[in-house]
Amino acid sequence: MKRRLPRGFYDRPTLEVARDLIGKVLVHHTPDGVASGVIVEAEAYIGEDDPACHAAAGLTKRSSVLYGRPGMAYVYFNYGMHCLVNAVTEAEGAPAAVLLRALDPLKGVELMRRRRMALSRNGHEIARHSLCRGPGNLTRALGITLEQNNTDLCGADLLVEDHGFLLEPIAWTPRVGISVGTDKPWRCVVAGHMAVSKANVTRAHDSLRPPGPPRRTHGRRDRSRQV
Repeated sequence: MKRRLPRGFYDRPTLEVARDLIGKVLVHHTPDGVASGVIVEAEAYIGEDDPACHAAAGLTKRSSVLYGRPGMAYVYFNYGMHCLVNAVTEAEGAPAAVLLRALDPLKGVELMRRRRMALSRNGHEIARHSLCRGPGNLTRALGITLEQNNTDLCGADLLVEDHGFLLEPIAWTPRVGISVGTDKPWRCVVAGHMAVSKANVTRAHDSLRPPGPPRRTHGRRDRSRQV
């Protein structure tokens, strides 16, 4: 049975949210149709002390969504190439989010393929498991742009649902696609799944688990480093 995730789901330690997002369904309703996919890869970014988190520079216009309500979408333009979508986590004032890196397409596969093919250079048909493989491909396939930044994921257009899927085995690996904070094993994946981006992982990586969620911050943090 489908159930939209409530705000309380996101108002928890980020590593817990990242783990629990695996198997949930990201849905985007657009005038072109509905596209959705099962989350198979998610990556945590936690607070001003995480050098890879956009909150590392303190509160800015760009990062302000991270300091807001949990359950909001944080969408940004990356390297001048593509948009990436994150789910904001933890209490308001504690900047953190989970980057959605890959989906297993569920609904609207042909719509996803048309969107991806429109930007394809070689014209070759894109395999189903590759349609949402990687965070940039994910947003292209689902039609997510900067217009969805600060959209409520507990709303009606861009949302995350629980369909009761249980995906295993789960593995934690170091984060990818970044140049700082690469030591933190905060990337959660379905081990061996074809839709997982970058180097795939196997059960052997199950030992790469975080030492435990960081302490949750209930109040607003010191913003002496705001810019």
